[in-house]
Amino acid sequence: MKSKEDLRIIFLGNPEFARYHLEQIITSGYNVVAVISAPDRPAGRGMKLLATPVTTYAREQNIPCLQPTNLKNDEFLKTLATYNANLQIVIAFRMLPVVVWDMPTLGTINLHASLLPQYRGAAPINWAIINGEKTTGVSTFKLKHEIDTGDLLVQKECAIESTDTAGTLHDKLMHLGGVAVLETLEKLVTGNLAEIPQKTSESLREAPKLFTENTAITWDQNGEDIINLIRGLSPYPVAHTIFDDKKMQVFQARFESTVTSQKSGIYTSDGKSYLAVTCANGILYLENIKLQGKRQMQIRDFLNGYDIGHLNAIGE
Repeated sequence: MKSKEDLRIIFLGNPEFARYHLEQIITSGYNVVAVISAPDRPAGRGMKLLATPVTTYAREQNIPCLQPTNLKNDEFLKTLATYNANLQIVIAFRMLPVVVWDMPTLGTINLHASLLPQYRGAAPINWAIINGEKTTGVSTFKLKHEIDTGDLLVQKECAIESTDTAGTLHDKLMHLGGVAVLETLEKLVTGNLAEIPQKTSESLREAPKLFTENTAITWDQNGEDIINLIRGLSPYPVAHTIFDDKKMQVFQARFESTVTSQKSGIYTSDGKSYLAVTCANGILYLENIKLQGKRQMQIRDFLNGYDIGHLNAIGE
């Protein structure tokens, strides 16, 4: 490859995480000939059509944007082929059929927010925090049939601080991913890009999708594990429990290790300034919550306007 201009790139992605990388690629002088993103969808009270961040940026840059509902549609595939791309980059999009990812001569590169082969799956940022990891990172790799299993290209490591949430770690990895993607492209252009098969012999942790079942707080766990769950799901999709027969989302809490003979899930409160819940090895003080039907608020604001004198347990 003589220069970066020789690359004809098609970029596939949807959210802000992907948009940031598209911007980095374009501002670094690479030739993005088209973008693929999800169709505009109705949103908000007025149900106005809302474009993805990737689509919005592509339109601002006058880059052709394809928004197929079916990635195997013959008309879409014919249009895609007309761009004569020799490389595709996919970040936070969706699973691609072979006919799409195998189309460019240089293949398709994916960025994943973990140090592969660890945390393959849909929610690597969340699960790294939930599982109490101290380190994570980003990986670029070549797409192949099995999800997140292609040959590794570039990896960058990132520390997970005790104060990190899914939101703060998302932003750290987004910026680190920009470094990894540009390094991958530079090595590709200069002919120095090595492809390293992923190791499969070690014990692997997965990063499955997040649902109501695996985001609920289990109060008979250790407090450290509950705090990790809360951090790993904040600000989205948010850990939750049941309070006064309503769903309560917990965005932030702190843990104090104590010896307690109380059953897990029992709460104590002075009615105005704190709400504490027992767990297996101590007490968790809820600090920022959202009760079903109400806005998100600090616990003092919540207690000032809510009568909890009739309650004696949480999570039941």
